Amino acid sequence: MPLLLAGCVAPPPDHWTRLVIAHSLAAIAPERALLNLTRGIMAGLAHFTIQGIRLTLPGNSFSGRLAQALESGRYENTEASALLKHLRPGDRFVDFGAGIGFLCALAARVVGEDQVTGVEAGDPTIDLARNTLDQNGFPGVRLIHGAVVGAPRPGDVVEFGQRGNFWSSGLKKGEDWVRGTEVIEVPALAAEPLLARLAPTVLSCDIEGAELAVLAVDMPASLRLIITEIHPGSYGPEGTRRIFDALSRQGFAYEPDGSRGATVVFRRIDSV
Repeated sequence: MPLLLAGCVAPPPDHWTRLVIAHSLAAIAPERALLNLTRGIMAGLAHFTIQGIRLTLPGNSFSGRLAQALESGRYENTEASALLKHLRPGDRFVDFGAGIGFLCALAARVVGEDQVTGVEAGDPTIDLARNTLDQNGFPGVRLIHGAVVGAPRPGDVVEFGQRGNFWSSGLKKGEDWVRGTEVIEVPALAAEPLLARLAPTVLSCDIEGAELAVLAVDMPASLRLIITEIHPGSYGPEGTRRIFDALSRQGFAYEPDGSRGATVVFRRIDSV
């Protein structure tokens, strides 16, 4: 049962306890202010501010590791750090797997909203992304609904697994869907023609294992930098090697500045 507090609805007690702890830690640890982390619960919504970007999410849309990342201010921290190291005015930014629009909002602060495009497959998630962009003053960021795939699919649709924790949603892995997954059909967006049309200079790609096929396509000449989260648990070290080899053949090299853990940056060698 949710808690009723002065007419407001809060998440279940275990989650509320985490919120109280997060606020207490912020009060006794001034360094947390560097993350600009704030929390509030009103009408069943959770409010965060991370790196100056305001996020508002339904209290039932996150839990577990996702909740911890949001509450600590570490949500998409490595991707955001890499992006801010390399993105510069004049770039065109595309985010495959835009989620709730956090990276798109960060990018729009640097390059302007008209130079940012996010692609997201989840129906409720893309609505959250639009809300993030609107409330941060970037209504002009373009959002495209669909799942990016390596090759065209019959009927231009693909099955997508929508889960309660939005960052666990994705295309099918293995033989069966994970229990509790809502399977929906979404537009299938073949990566190569989509990239050719959008002509990004910087690409972020976090699509829960589908990067194995997507990063194997021919990249547009405009693209100078790729920031991707790899998922060796989905395709093993052999798959990781295939990603590196495919990008190497197109002139991309591993860029240590911004790479950390599963977040890997690739820079085109002849780019400046």
